[in-house]
Amino acid sequence: SYFGDKSSCVENANTLNLTSSSSVRGLNTTCIGKTPLSSGRSVCRSHTPLMGYSVTSSSAVSAHTVASVIVAVVEGRGLARGEVGMASIDLKNPEMILSQFADNTTYAKVITKLKILTPLEIIMSNTACDAGNTTKLFSLITEHFKNVTFTTVQRKYFNETKGLEYIEQLCASEFSTIFMEVQSKYYCLAAAAALLKYVEFIQNAVYAPKSLKVRFQGSEKTAMIDSSSAQNLELVINNRDSRNGHTLLGVLNYTKTPGGSRRLRSNILEPLVDAETINTRLDCVQELLQDEELFFGLQAVISKFLDTEQLLSVLVQIPKQDTVKTAESKITNLIYLKHTLELVEPLKAALRSCNTQLLKAYYSSLEDTRFGIILEKITTVINDDTRYTKGCLSMRTQKCYAVKPNINEFLDIARRTYTEIVDDIAGMITQLAEKYGLPMKTSFSSARGFFIQMNADCSTLPNGQLPSEFTKITKMKNTYSFTSADLIKMNERCQESLREIYHMTYLIVCKLLNEIYEHIHCLYKLSDIVSMLDMLLSFAHACTLSDYVRPEFTDTLAIKQGWHPILEKIAVEKPVSNNTYLTEGNNFVIITGPNMSGKSTYLKQIALCQIMAQIGSYVPAEYCSFRIAEQIFTRIGMDDDIETNASTFMKEMKEITYIIQNANDKSLIIIDELGRGTSAEEGIGICYAACEYLLNLKAFTLFATHFLELCHIDALYPNVENYHFEVQHVRSSAGNKEKIAYTYTLSKGYTEEKNYGLKAAEVSSLPSSIILDAKEITNHIAEQILHRQKSTPEMMKQRAAYQLAMRLVQTARNSRLDPDSLRVYLKGLKKKYEASCPTPGKNDEQQ
Repeated sequence: SYFGDKSSCVENANTLNLTSSSSVRGLNTTCIGKTPLSSGRSVCRSHTPLMGYSVTSSSAVSAHTVASVIVAVVEGRGLARGEVGMASIDLKNPEMILSQFADNTTYAKVITKLKILTPLEIIMSNTACDAGNTTKLFSLITEHFKNVTFTTVQRKYFNETKGLEYIEQLCASEFSTIFMEVQSKYYCLAAAAALLKYVEFIQNAVYAPKSLKVRFQGSEKTAMIDSSSAQNLELVINNRDSRNGHTLLGVLNYTKTPGGSRRLRSNILEPLVDAETINTRLDCVQELLQDEELFFGLQAVISKFLDTEQLLSVLVQIPKQDTVKTAESKITNLIYLKHTLELVEPLKAALRSCNTQLLKAYYSSLEDTRFGIILEKITTVINDDTRYTKGCLSMRTQKCYAVKPNINEFLDIARRTYTEIVDDIAGMITQLAEKYGLPMKTSFSSARGFFIQMNADCSTLPNGQLPSEFTKITKMKNTYSFTSADLIKMNERCQESLREIYHMTYLIVCKLLNEIYEHIHCLYKLSDIVSMLDMLLSFAHACTLSDYVRPEFTDTLAIKQGWHPILEKIAVEKPVSNNTYLTEGNNFVIITGPNMSGKSTYLKQIALCQIMAQIGSYVPAEYCSFRIAEQIFTRIGMDDDIETNASTFMKEMKEITYIIQNANDKSLIIIDELGRGTSAEEGIGICYAACEYLLNLKAFTLFATHFLELCHIDALYPNVENYHFEVQHVRSSAGNKEKIAYTYTLSKGYTEEKNYGLKAAEVSSLPSSIILDAKEITNHIAEQILHRQKSTPEMMKQRAAYQLAMRLVQTARNSRLDPDSLRVYLKGLKKKYEASCPTPGKNDEQQ
């Protein structure tokens, strides 16, 4: 159970009949365990209704990482197979997201979207897992999400007509354009129908009419980062310790609200692909960095907001059954609503002097008169000094006295009774303290109610024990906590009085909420503004702690002296900086160097910088320019890849196959070690073939390898560049041994560090005669390979001409040089071209 107290788990059942409510009569679910068609018992996760959950300060900070999303997935049949519809709703956020897209046989888009959503439960049609006829999509999802609850419902509930009716009934008027977007998206509408019917059942509540935010999220508006790449890059989870904050999320997350943190996580996993939107965000970050008063003013206001999305989720649901818990929750959340609305004016004041387009738009949105209307209606019923406070007793007092006096006579009487009981409890404990001469004081907890607490050494007590009338004694160090029979009875009277107060207050609150429902949709806007501002403030905060620079967006990937953002957070000293340059004409970089020379760190650094730029953050570099990447793929070699075993080799093949099947001209591809799980000959062959395939794309590719033979591919493909990580050889003080010192510096050309295995053998106890023989054989083989791959003068000339042409194209597109500087630059290009060519004859020169 996600929301606190667990209700009993449903056991025994491959099929659970959900017929306790007339509105869901006939709806069946099948609870799937770890295997898709388990013949034994399977356990379905139970749910406690959300209405009993309040947006407290502690939950607002700590609970937002817990899974709370339910997703319905349906696939077309027959000729429509591969067309997938998805609908998801967060139980803590009244927003339904619809998606529909065509996927290939790997279902990469479906798996990636589900990984980003981190679902609590996945709903599919029962026809997807019919015995002996399980669909590939169902099998893949159950394989990738073994710890997620699976529920199947009858196919008839995936009804697109019913889905559209639900959306027309529940969608808030502000988001009504969704009808135009989805009316022909039959599969996501079908998923929406099944999802809303199921959520209604498990929550034991219905959404109020015109209360939901519904949006369609296509896959073309964000970059795709597959789950394997997200793991390789440690975007949101550290691979060694999931509780460790050494991730990209950890580097950038200085958010003050759960909504801001959720938005940041979502953006990191799905970066933007629209340069205009990204630059709009960057303009805001730049203004926040330049205007200290704006930065600190906004941060002070934003930090006071609670979880606005979760607050909305509770307010727009109407419970099917009234209980003390739902009553208390509604009262609590009305107080939170008042607290939230009282922050609108301070937020407007903080934004009043802003200059950037987005911040001005937010200021205009906050001028919505509905914020004032709702607050005015609330303050006619709720006391002006009622506010959100920390501490369970303080909050209980706020709830009891929330409604103004003289609105309900019986409520006023019940509150006087409650006050008298509380005073009697305090008086009784004072009398007990005097009676026994002990330093007793009144304490309170939500679990125990009122109890007695005392700080005293055991030796000061008669016989080292408390008097016999005290029960339920606990001790922590020198602090005793206990109660008595009389105090237990008085707590029961207190609870009874509270129930009366809550019931009468609840009736008043419900009437008030009915009056403000028509205006409540402005809170969706407020929630969006707060989470976005929180994320932008977080980006600005991260910049103040390091020398980040604003990225530009062109057709070039150019990073001057960039460094690894996560490594900077971990390392004592600032990491070594390196340059990166890829263009359409030099879009394939091969990187070589010994183990531990910095290849993997460098490759991850580039991908992380690309993601940071595309979410609107500044980047760790002196200067940077990026080409928007529509997909980011990584294949990062792990330590165990060095072992030659079948499982590692198959993992490599699956990863490279996935990249080849899904990459396009706008991809950023990072491959670190390929073919290490098989023989050298096969490994080189696989690498060469994979490189040749990727070279046919205009994707930006960085390929790190230990196979130096691969470096000579630049003789055939002029768009290939070779780089290597430099190392230095240092003799020991005795002078008889040599060790490698790593510089972590990237240089042009391929590494001269060859035969790493022979160097390791030299410092071992292997006989020198064997080492000499090994060197001779290795040199002979290397000479033969080099002779076959040697570039001809004609090939060198073609390569030089290609490089010159590409530089001229880049200059024409992106140059900001004045005419004199441009002339100097072009002369330099000419000299570089002439130096790269074999000595030409007169005719060649004229040509």
